[in-house]
Amino acid sequence: MTARKRVAVVGAGWAGLAAAVQACANGCAVTLFEMANHAGGRARSVRHDGIELDNGQHILIGAYRETLRLMRLVGVDPARVLQRRPLELLHPDGSGLRLPPGNVYLAFAWAVARARGWSWRERLALLRQTFDWVRHGMRNPGVDTVEQLCAGLPARVRSDLIDPLCIAALNTPSAQADASVFLRVLADALFGGRGSSDLLLPCAGLSQLFPLPALQWLEHHGAVLRPRHRVQAISPRPDGTWSVDDTAFDAVVLGCSAVEAARLCAAINPAWANQAGALRYEPIATVYLRRARPLSTPMMALPSDAQRPAQFVFDLKLLGHPLDLAAFVVSGAREWLERGLPALSAAVQHQAVAALADSFAAQPEVVHATIERRATFACVPSLARPPQAVAPRLWAAGDYVAGPYPATLEGAVRAGVKVAQALLVE
Repeated sequence: MTARKRVAVVGAGWAGLAAAVQACANGCAVTLFEMANHAGGRARSVRHDGIELDNGQHILIGAYRETLRLMRLVGVDPARVLQRRPLELLHPDGSGLRLPPGNVYLAFAWAVARARGWSWRERLALLRQTFDWVRHGMRNPGVDTVEQLCAGLPARVRSDLIDPLCIAALNTPSAQADASVFLRVLADALFGGRGSSDLLLPCAGLSQLFPLPALQWLEHHGAVLRPRHRVQAISPRPDGTWSVDDTAFDAVVLGCSAVEAARLCAAINPAWANQAGALRYEPIATVYLRRARPLSTPMMALPSDAQRPAQFVFDLKLLGHPLDLAAFVVSGAREWLERGLPALSAAVQHQAVAALADSFAAQPEVVHATIERRATFACVPSLARPPQAVAPRLWAAGDYVAGPYPATLEGAVRAGVKVAQALLVE
């Protein structure tokens, strides 16, 4: 590799930005294309009626080591923009799980032993099952879904812990979610080392966490930024380089969505394009309600069913937002995508009043409601995800490429960094 290898990065979501930042740090001459007039993709801040809100509530965890590293690289102090808290999945009645700091195995055992709302039989069943998974290296015992994996656990443990963890991490209901991916998430988060399971709750807008600082860092380090430019065509050149809209580059990174990457690669690698284009998606919705009084904690798990759509609620004022708002998150929101945002908002209003009467008026105001239609790929068993390598010196970087993780910010960032490091040897 020459010191100034010309690299085109298509897409300024978290994966594309990670690839661009890492490639630039490695000495490449980077040009970043983005079809929108903003960066961040599916995890960014937007303005609604003069209020800056995120396009969906996100959380990070302590195991997001690559994301935290790149945040520091572009000048962001994670301690300033993220509120670190021990993992807790507490319900409005106080039941649930709270992990203390310390040795990960002892912390988990202590948390389960002290969990409110569970009988000793339920606690012992969870401890036995979890440490049996650990004893076998967190490897799938040969089942397809998370529901099958946890079939031996008591119903209360499944509803209070397994189902919320599964929908939060994989955005796929446990009856359809891949058991192997779920076990990998548990291994890295719960048992990945001190602090790996900590919740990192954004106390600044998502755009301030990484996208905007990354753009500023790239511009300062000589990268060419091309916003509002949708790449129309990528094609190989006779000399082994690539043409991106008639400009020559030594290598190309597709940091755009799988749908957009499939469009650009249809003539280059039809099999790859078909695989990327065949991915099925799960939506995530967020409903912002005005609350009358603070919640007891910045993040709370909620009982969820067909009439109560939200699985989690976040008190934005407790996270540093200037307004008295609560964000209700509905993962796996396909049914509500079909029923529409007005129906979803009404259902969340009823849920908020019923579950959190001390914090909400009888008819809380809906400040904003949004749904990300393609928030994540459906993380189902035996899913064929496209590889990162599309053609020589043409890679895909996104949370959807082949790998052990579900569609998360860390998965996107790791994919971008991996491609950027491959540029060093290609």
